[in-house]
Amino acid sequence: MEKQAEESVSPTNSNLKAPPAKSYGIKKHWKCLAACTLVSMCPFQYGIDFGLIGGLQAMIGFLKIFGYRAPELPLGWNISTERQQLISSLMTLGAFVSSAGAGPIATVMSRRMTIWAASLLCIVSNILMMATTDIGGLYAGRLLIGLANGMFMTFSQLYIQECAPARYRGLMISSFQVWTSVGSLVGTVVDNFTAKIEGRDSYLIPLGLIYILPAFMSVGLFFIPESPRWLMQHGKIEQARKALAWHRPYPQAMIDEEITDIQAAIEHENSTAQHAGVMEMFANPIDRRRTILAVCALTVQGASGAMYMIAYGTYFFEMANVGNAFENSCILIAVGVVAILINSALVTHFGRRRVFLIGGLLLCGLAQLLTAILWTVAPGTQATGKGIVGLAVIYILGYNGMVSTYAWISGGELPSQRLRSYTFGLATAIGFFAAWLTTFTAPYFINPESLNWGPKYGYIWTPSCWISAAWVYFFLPEVKDRTLEEIDEMFEARLPAKKFRKYVCVGRTTGTDSEGEAKRREVVHAEEVSMADGKDAAEARYS
Repeated sequence: MEKQAEESVSPTNSNLKAPPAKSYGIKKHWKCLAACTLVSMCPFQYGIDFGLIGGLQAMIGFLKIFGYRAPELPLGWNISTERQQLISSLMTLGAFVSSAGAGPIATVMSRRMTIWAASLLCIVSNILMMATTDIGGLYAGRLLIGLANGMFMTFSQLYIQECAPARYRGLMISSFQVWTSVGSLVGTVVDNFTAKIEGRDSYLIPLGLIYILPAFMSVGLFFIPESPRWLMQHGKIEQARKALAWHRPYPQAMIDEEITDIQAAIEHENSTAQHAGVMEMFANPIDRRRTILAVCALTVQGASGAMYMIAYGTYFFEMANVGNAFENSCILIAVGVVAILINSALVTHFGRRRVFLIGGLLLCGLAQLLTAILWTVAPGTQATGKGIVGLAVIYILGYNGMVSTYAWISGGELPSQRLRSYTFGLATAIGFFAAWLTTFTAPYFINPESLNWGPKYGYIWTPSCWISAAWVYFFLPEVKDRTLEEIDEMFEARLPAKKFRKYVCVGRTTGTDSEGEAKRREVVHAEEVSMADGKDAAEARYS
């Protein structure tokens, strides 16, 4: 009965007739899913960067140029805390800057054009990093590649959110996260094999991998259309119609209805404000709520403490003398890839709130706490080392398999259409700022020349994870399988977070406020009826 009730109150929109059931199949949507898969590869660049840089800081060939000799340490070489901070954090700082400017950028550049620009900037930055032996040149390259990564991460997400059908949006965003993990794995594995090479080649070979994605993406973008919603927002209706027809397997009448629905949503939002801008994100209670939710959802990713494991994992294992640092990092990231792939198979079946909360943040916090306790009780022993590696695996299962994917999905789904570029850009920027703060401060805690906490750093992140879990439970709404227009409607109804999942959307009303309120009361009554008798409610809905 409970299953029938949930099915009977699944989201609908009276303004847009449901396409035939056969049109919902993956095979029918293959062009749209292929385009979204191509764009979802953008995070490969972000992942490979973190995978490479984390290993470079534990390579003797790299440390001979940018570090100093330290015979008392396991590796025999070390890098100063300040340089370690800047090498890792300047990339996230650059990503913060470019994603913060997503709103203004989106007014003059389309989603595809921005990704092309990021590809060019990525190539330029890597030439600089590979050519220099000066720390200042390396810093400049790290900042530039951060600017490129910020555009990759932000605008690829916007494209997917705006183009993917509601049913497959979660799947496409999970593939977005798959490429991040695959990039990290490739970077870490290559580091493992080149770390033994003498001289600069040990780190120049891994850096050469950075050219792969920009070259591939630059060619692939010629074969897919622009985001229909971006085209609609810029008044290019016929181009939007053609782009949507390319993305959807529906008859032309259904394409026209969806275009009309998108246009109505845009016009409705435009009627509430003169233009989209930074201040508009906070101008009224509805947009303010959506902005805060999107920002907090993405910030949860940084609050889980993952960035220090991603950015400094190899160095962390090396200085803690936990087995073979490079091999441990490869194992850790490979487990993360498996977790993401499993998540991709489940993402369309489970809501964001439950997996986000129960499976992810609580598990991450527990793994961090046990790691810190283990090192406090028996530091430096072989048994402790094995325990830390095992807990790191558990942590990455929780983070990659549950937290990171749902953070990106929620951050992208919740902004309004009119302010999507601004709101998601701000959310991504603050998420990158949290990542920058972590990568900048982590060396103070884990570097032997500073506090030398090592695994005890987990004491910092356990409460952060659990506070984030509490926020998700009380404030994050469930919008699985909802169209972007339906999400707009639910926010306008000012629903509390716990009522989003079972709310029945009725489409936008054109009557008076009292008429709209009366219709909403009818919907609430329909929900109550459906909970009592799911089958009858389902028949009434489609009669």
